Amino acid sequence: MAIEVRIPTILRTYTDGAKAVDGAGSTLDELFSDLESRHKGIRERIVVDGGLRRFVNVYLNDEDVRFLDGISTKVADGDSVTILPAVAGGSTPAMTETNAV
Repeated sequence: MAIEVRIPTILRTYTDGAKAVDGAGSTLDELFSDLESRHKGIRERIVVDGGLRRFVNVYLNDEDVRFLDGISTKVADGDSVTILPAVAGGSTPAMTETNAV
């Protein structure tokens, strides 16, 4: 059994359009290295300077790994890893008399 890794749309160019790929490893770091061996370039989009990129969120079985052990988080066969790019929003216009409801 493998670890299922769900790939966001923006990274699917590295996985030939696949929404999910299987990987192996005992930690997220090893898992991302395994993915890199088959999907060149994907690791550098997720990892920088030995840790997760600031605007990339990674979930292990729906739990944010930043609250676990980050890139050192242990993974096992049957786990599900989801990679999500962070979404930042803009500001809303200030409330004025002209746009008040």
